[in-house]
Amino acid sequence: MSRRHNFCAGPAALPLPVLNRARDELLEWAGVGASVMEVSHRSGEFVAVAEAAEASLRRLLNISDDYAVLFLQGGASTQFAAVPLNLSQPGQSVDQVVTGQWSKKALQEGRRFADVRVAANSAEQNFFVVPPQDVWQTHADSAYLHYCPNETIGGLEFGFVPEVSTPLVADMSSTILSRPLDVDRFGVIYAGAQKNIGPAGLCLAIVRRDLLGRSREETPAMLDWQVAADNDSMYNTPPTFAIYLAGLVFEWLEELGGLNEMAATNQKKASTLYGVIDGSDFYHNPVERQSRSLMNVPFTLVDAALDAAFLKGAEAADLLNLKGHRSVGGMRASLYNAVEQTSVEVLCDFMKDFERRYG
Repeated sequence: MSRRHNFCAGPAALPLPVLNRARDELLEWAGVGASVMEVSHRSGEFVAVAEAAEASLRRLLNISDDYAVLFLQGGASTQFAAVPLNLSQPGQSVDQVVTGQWSKKALQEGRRFADVRVAANSAEQNFFVVPPQDVWQTHADSAYLHYCPNETIGGLEFGFVPEVSTPLVADMSSTILSRPLDVDRFGVIYAGAQKNIGPAGLCLAIVRRDLLGRSREETPAMLDWQVAADNDSMYNTPPTFAIYLAGLVFEWLEELGGLNEMAATNQKKASTLYGVIDGSDFYHNPVERQSRSLMNVPFTLVDAALDAAFLKGAEAADLLNLKGHRSVGGMRASLYNAVEQTSVEVLCDFMKDFERRYG
């Protein structure tokens, strides 16, 4: 069966070797006579899966024992509430940087639970630029600073890790595992799985242990990181199949050579696509060059009236999910780890041909 070229922003493409292995093990897994989806999450066999997945992730990101690794439910959006509930007390202020749609949503949810002070906001620049840190207004008495290193919708990415005196909290849903990362610079990292980790339904949280046990009294048990850590992410039945698949993705990344190799691959893919966009007057990327995303590449055509023809032609060429988010329009190609260089080259060839026909 031939596979089409999937540029979806999430749920996104999964590595073909992972899908093949999951297919082969779907009905008969680990010699238990059943699928991994059908065994108890407390069985020795599945506990070994979860432990192996965590160990593999720790190797990939060089996560020390100073951090707890949590496999959670509810996606990254649930953490918009969990963060203030776990890290701030009633009446305590927090700082946040707003650079796109996801940090805006985190701001709206966070303000239900805390006094969120906006340290920087690039809305006036249409979220096309990351505000340099020297213009931020941060506060030493804040419980933490929250930001989104990569805005999936707008294709905006920080080229630096903020230097702050308070715990740094990052929504890394669309960048985690795409390159090496110095985890020690963060208090909390969380990420929805459906981009570079695995299938939808799982959220990863990496929490510095000294930040556990600070939750408010009214924090629901399912949102309390200490409860999750004390129960090895199995306070209730976890998303077992998603954890199993995430573990296979981690193994795949290790077999490829780790995150240095993945970073080089991802940089080549992004450079190939941005090169076509920048080398043309027909296509345009609105983001300031130094703030461009490695993972999500939005672009517009010289005439928006051509969008429908572009998308129709792209689908006929087996190029899927290139329509931009409804809030910004245009096109968007997401270049997550499982998207291969050959797929990017097919897209670029189509773009050049479309420009020749309609430019």
